[in-house]
Amino acid sequence: MTDISQPYHPSPSAGRPDDRHADTTDFGFRDVPLREKKSLVRNVFDSVASKYDIMNDVMSLGIHRAWKKIFVNELAPHPDLSLLDLAGGTGDISFGWLRGGGGPAILSDINVSMLTVGRNRALERGLVSGLNFLAVDAEAIPLANNSVDRVSIAFGLRNCTDKLQVLREAHRILRPGGRFLCLEFSRVQVAAFAPVYDAWSFHVLPRMGAAIAGDRESYQYLAESIRMFPDQETLADMMREAGLERVSYQNLSGGIAAIHSGWKI
Repeated sequence: MTDISQPYHPSPSAGRPDDRHADTTDFGFRDVPLREKKSLVRNVFDSVASKYDIMNDVMSLGIHRAWKKIFVNELAPHPDLSLLDLAGGTGDISFGWLRGGGGPAILSDINVSMLTVGRNRALERGLVSGLNFLAVDAEAIPLANNSVDRVSIAFGLRNCTDKLQVLREAHRILRPGGRFLCLEFSRVQVAAFAPVYDAWSFHVLPRMGAAIAGDRESYQYLAESIRMFPDQETLADMMREAGLERVSYQNLSGGIAAIHSGWKI
């Protein structure tokens, strides 16, 4: 079992910003210096870690559980396949993989507080066998080329500074014939629903964050980060740019979330 108290720190050149000519990036609706975003995101998840699972239920009205079941089914767990779960946080995807009969899994996250919650949940559920833990920046993964069969990231890519670099890293470590899958909030496809969704995101969620987790600002950021994330087609194009092939996506709940898939051929 990996010591999650020692996160992997990439070299300064390991990741690149999404805009190669900018020295700032988005943190929700704010522009912040590139070098500061990771620490700001880390602070958010340090703050919400203990209430993260409760707030996921609140934020999605419990629908995230159904989305994750679909996502794990798409991963197609098999004893002969290995999984790297990026930004795996409190462990839902890794747990689903193992329960579905998948082979060895690595539950990884850049945030040690989230990973600690994931490890404790794994111990409570008796899911430690076949599961390792890795504190890692998804932009610089300390695994060999062609070393895993599946790479997943669920509700984590939008928090990464250089999303294209994350996709390139996923492609690098996948074995030929391996598959990358991303579950993320996306662009609502039902126009009539958009105003209701905006009201929920920007008025209700921050208040719930304040009431349940004692943290309005972090949930304001989470709502804003969803709107700043690339839409379905843009993310698909980024995956192709990273080298993934047979890229496709399926919308969930009218595009509130989407599952993107790509293969290393």
